[in-house]
Amino acid sequence: MDLASRYKGVVGFVFGNENSGSREDSYVERLLDRISNGVLAEDRRTAIAELQSVVAESRAAQLTFGAMGFPVLMGVLKEERDDVEMVHGALETLVGALTPIDHAKGSTNEVQPALMNTDLLSRESESISLLLSLLSEEDFYVRYYTLQILTALLTNSPSRLQEAILSIPRGITWLMDMLMDREVIRNEALLLLTYLTREAEEIQKIVVFEGAFEKIFSIVKEEGGSEGGVVVQDCLELLNNLLRSNASNQVLLRETMGFDPLISILKLRGSTYSFTEQKTINLLGVLETINLLMMGGSEADPQKDSNKITNKTVLVQKKLLDYLLMLGVESQWAPIAVRCSALRCIGDLVAGHPKNLDALSSKVLGEEPQVEPALNSILRIILRTSSTQEFIAADHVFKNFCEKNMEGQAMLASTLIPQPNSMTHASVEEDVNMSFGSMLLHGLALSESDGDLETCCRAASVLTHILKDNTQCKERVLRIELEAPMPSLGAPELLLHRIVRYLAVASSMKNKDGKPGYSYVQPIILKLLVTWLADCPSAVQCFLDSRPHLTYLLELVSNTSSTVCIRGLAAIILGECVIYNKSSDSGKDGSTIADAISQKIGLTSYFLKFDEMQRSFLFSSVKPAQSHKRLTRSTAASMAEIEDVDESDLSDQKNEDHPILTSIFDTQFVNFVKSLEVYIRENIVDVYSRPKSDVAVVPAEMEQKGGETDKDYIKRLKAFVEKQCSEIQELLGRNATLAEDLARTGGSGHSQPELRVGNGSDRVQAETLRRDLQEASQRLEILKAEKAKIESEASMYQNLSGKLESDLKGLSDAYNSLEQTNLHLEKEVKALKSGGASTSPDIEAIKAEAREEAQKESEAELNDLLVCLGQEQSKVEKLSARLSELGEDVDKLLEGIGDNMGLPEDDEEDED
Repeated sequence: MDLASRYKGVVGFVFGNENSGSREDSYVERLLDRISNGVLAEDRRTAIAELQSVVAESRAAQLTFGAMGFPVLMGVLKEERDDVEMVHGALETLVGALTPIDHAKGSTNEVQPALMNTDLLSRESESISLLLSLLSEEDFYVRYYTLQILTALLTNSPSRLQEAILSIPRGITWLMDMLMDREVIRNEALLLLTYLTREAEEIQKIVVFEGAFEKIFSIVKEEGGSEGGVVVQDCLELLNNLLRSNASNQVLLRETMGFDPLISILKLRGSTYSFTEQKTINLLGVLETINLLMMGGSEADPQKDSNKITNKTVLVQKKLLDYLLMLGVESQWAPIAVRCSALRCIGDLVAGHPKNLDALSSKVLGEEPQVEPALNSILRIILRTSSTQEFIAADHVFKNFCEKNMEGQAMLASTLIPQPNSMTHASVEEDVNMSFGSMLLHGLALSESDGDLETCCRAASVLTHILKDNTQCKERVLRIELEAPMPSLGAPELLLHRIVRYLAVASSMKNKDGKPGYSYVQPIILKLLVTWLADCPSAVQCFLDSRPHLTYLLELVSNTSSTVCIRGLAAIILGECVIYNKSSDSGKDGSTIADAISQKIGLTSYFLKFDEMQRSFLFSSVKPAQSHKRLTRSTAASMAEIEDVDESDLSDQKNEDHPILTSIFDTQFVNFVKSLEVYIRENIVDVYSRPKSDVAVVPAEMEQKGGETDKDYIKRLKAFVEKQCSEIQELLGRNATLAEDLARTGGSGHSQPELRVGNGSDRVQAETLRRDLQEASQRLEILKAEKAKIESEASMYQNLSGKLESDLKGLSDAYNSLEQTNLHLEKEVKALKSGGASTSPDIEAIKAEAREEAQKESEAELNDLLVCLGQEQSKVEKLSARLSELGEDVDKLLEGIGDNMGLPEDDEEDED
């Protein structure tokens, strides 16, 4: 057979020893022959035992068995059901043939016989049907080995086995029955179903229809819930496979068994301080299930949103929030992975759900009398934790709590009350009795005193969520004043001014290791300022009240040592000072800020900062939603052990892919900055298109001259005003065109002369020169294009001319040749005509000579003919004499012969 020959060829290729492969072939072949053709049952059993041993130990034997052994053993399983020992041996041999044999020194490129055998066996749907039918056998080992074979097939050829099982009417039913079998078989069946349901939606539906939810929770309860072993992990993975992106299955679970059996797994039993690795994995599995329920289904499902809201409502009604707060906030001895996952679930549970938001805001933790609001405890985690991942997870809670929750934002902002100077310098351990806002401000004020701005930027991130899209909160927080770090420094300092000062200090401060400051401090503070100043003229006015703020921002935008993201966000803040500026003060209005940007940075360079930021890693690689990694046996260990980022490796300010930044700069903020950028470009164009509000000095032409009548004076004033209006309109038009060009080409990267916008004649001169330069450049480009076109046409005509010259030369040569030939012929004709009788041949002589030659030839032919006739006549005479001797009448015989011969002679005579 072709398959056998191919497998045998691979044996020689893999193992490189043809003789060794041949020995294995012959040995396996003899054993298979004994099994299929043996007479004695004992001999066949012995052959199967020997085959099982050699296949389990030799890769060459595995390969040879795959080429010829499957039909033999399938025949045994089909026809020898009563011989249990034979069936055991056949199944164990199949398990060995599908199990990879590891060699320590094996090459990674070697062909794996077990994988090839798996592929070969999975192609036969009849074989799969036969194996599934064995699950109904009463013998324990038959069912056990059959499940192992199916698991091996599914591991290596999942899609093919899924199709085969779906084509068998009772295939899934037999597998589901195994969940109620003995423990060992149950565990194998559970693992097999876990593999089967990962991607096959049809199998998921059948499994749920066969009562999967009841059986899963029954096994989990029997195994001890979260305290159970890997079996609980497998049950939860199977449950997640059934619920992932499947709204109908989620509804079925909610309306049949409910969420109580699921939530009960989160109850900590026994010693709450004891968290083994397996318990951690089990809790992560339950938290993943809850997360799937909060997603509501697949993105394409129209019922997703309503299902999501219903699931969240029921989960909170079942006291899930209490268990999550216990795991994520109160159980600080719990593994960091569990705490982070629980905090993320809390954030997702309250997102977009008013009732759940109220439930979280009213939760208190601890025992009397030491109780405090849950939000205070979560804020303390943000300010105190040494784990980057835990800070990101806790910040996720406040982000979702404040999103479109103006009442919640106002509630948190109302607690922002500065503490006395004595409390400002208190340690973080003394903040238990503080309100939420006081704790937040304490975190901001404490940062500068200990020389580390990490706590400040974390508090700034929370403050950003409180202020987002809430003008009332922004204006309320503007009035907050912080006491000076030292009494000798004078009056209290506004919170906004303190934040800006921290922004400047962050570039020079060092972290705990004495290295340059954290790479995420400045971007987070800049995000707070961008959010605070957005659509809030009061905040813009407060920001510009301190003139060094504007100067520092201008320097920060131009600072090449800062990251692209920092320069871009600083440019956005400058733009906000233009577009949200309602000041009537000539030194702080939008036009003044725009002039400062143009003078210090240049509009081209300024707009270029936006485009550079949009192309940066943080803005170009942002993802729409956080992707949740599936919890499987292969990923469980890595997910249970979260390793925090080493700050010493990320201290370089050029590093923009810090996990904190990738989390803080989410899709919403990135889209918000992009919309702001467009608005800033449009408004700067508008600033340069409207007149200044300054009052000009009255020129001398406006005064009435001596002896000038009122009528002439009015007429001259009218002409002067018309002239001024015309010039102003022209200047405004030029300004608008210039600003639009810069807004469009600001990110093109081309090096252009930067515009320096001043006042009066300097501005007009600069605009005129630039316009002339543009016109000259355009004319130059047109001339270059025309020159290139003319050169192309000239080259084409030159080539055409050369071709015509070549053709003309050929024609000329041909004409000359014809002329010479014609001349030669004319010469010959003339010679013939002018030669006369002396030169012309004697025609009559030629005719006589020809006639004479013809006569000679005729005479010669006649002589030859006469000779022939003489010879014939002598023959006739001899024949006549012989005939006469014989008694024949010769004359009678010759009668008529002469007449016949005379016809052609007559004809010839006639012709002559």
